[in-house]
Amino acid sequence: MTTVTVQVLLLFGDQAEIVAADVPPEERAQPERYPAAEIAAAVGVPVSDLPGMRLVADVGDDGRLSGWRLA
Repeated sequence: MTTVTVQVLLLFGDQAEIVAADVPPEERAQPERYPAAEIAAAVGVPVSDLPGMRLVADVGDDGRLSGWRLA
């Protein structure tokens, strides 16, 4: 399984906006949204602490991220 380092840009309602962390900002795709509570529970932090965090996630066959952990 492939892993990727990502950064949480911000919270939008109950969703966290995620971007690839190792790509220059001008080359990044649009942020992807994932449930903030799910990510926070996986890494053991409050949802409010997610913005700005760098995480590692597994990339599934469908391109979706899972298996969140601290980078």
